[in-house]
Amino acid sequence: MEVTGFENLEIYKRSIELRKKTFKIANLFPKEEKYNLTDQIIRSTRKCPSNIAEGYGRYPYQENIQFCRIARGSLCETVDHLTCALECDYITEEEYSTLKEQTTTLIKMINGYIRYLKTRKQQD
Repeated sequence: MEVTGFENLEIYKRSIELRKKTFKIANLFPKEEKYNLTDQIIRSTRKCPSNIAEGYGRYPYQENIQFCRIARGSLCETVDHLTCALECDYITEEEYSTLKEQTTTLIKMINGYIRYLKTRKQQD
């Protein structure tokens, strides 16, 4: 797995896609949610790619792994915010399912990247 920058990591690219989709949906929430749910969901989806990027720039592997764990936690937070949006009827069941599936896939990919980093750590 040869990567020449965090921008080329598939988990980073997928987290950007999720962020864009979530932003579009969150900006359609009612105005009274601007500083509540809208802000929270936007911040949680921003944290994922940011932590992947920061972790990539860290050394040793253990720090990168820790930032990936934080990114994974932010994705779980995003699912909770999406659940709240569904409960408030701000998003449809279909939108929720699509975003949750993408989030779950990304969590699995991050888990795979963490395993890769652990293996590299043991080899070095």
